[in-house]
Amino acid sequence: MTGWLRRRWKTLLVEALILVGVLAAVQAWQSRGLPEGAAPPLQGVLTNGEPATVDAGGTARLVVFWATWCPVCKAEEGNIEAVARDWPVLSVAMQSGKAAEVQKHLQERGLSVPALVDEDGRHAALWKVRGVPTHFVIDPAGQIRFRVVGYATGWGLRVRLWWAQRFPA
Repeated sequence: MTGWLRRRWKTLLVEALILVGVLAAVQAWQSRGLPEGAAPPLQGVLTNGEPATVDAGGTARLVVFWATWCPVCKAEEGNIEAVARDWPVLSVAMQSGKAAEVQKHLQERGLSVPALVDEDGRHAALWKVRGVPTHFVIDPAGQIRFRVVGYATGWGLRVRLWWAQRFPA
């Protein structure tokens, strides 16, 4: 390897590490103030009328706060739908209207992820969610293990769910 090529690889590596550091810092800043430890209570009614709750269970699960009016939520809905085929997912439709409106949105978009309606934002306030989408990975013991604000990839959520399942708090 020539000296020029070696220097170029070192430069690329340093730039990649800086980018990863910046992204990690942004994620930490965005998730400041979100709950840690035991997941806050989350009980309500899904758009189909069934009761929903988040508590300690036998497996890791994803809780995602989203809104019908959120363009980032629309961009990642395929990721959430795909994750829901492998892991339990509860979505919380934050300030998106009544159950019928949220259910209509889900049907129009071809989505089957269960949605708890948070018409007045009280669940979001309890979970200290300030923006959507916001994701929480809950381990089998009911502990929040990961918090992600903004767009989340399917593989990123799966890795976090796997980790929470494999290494509970």
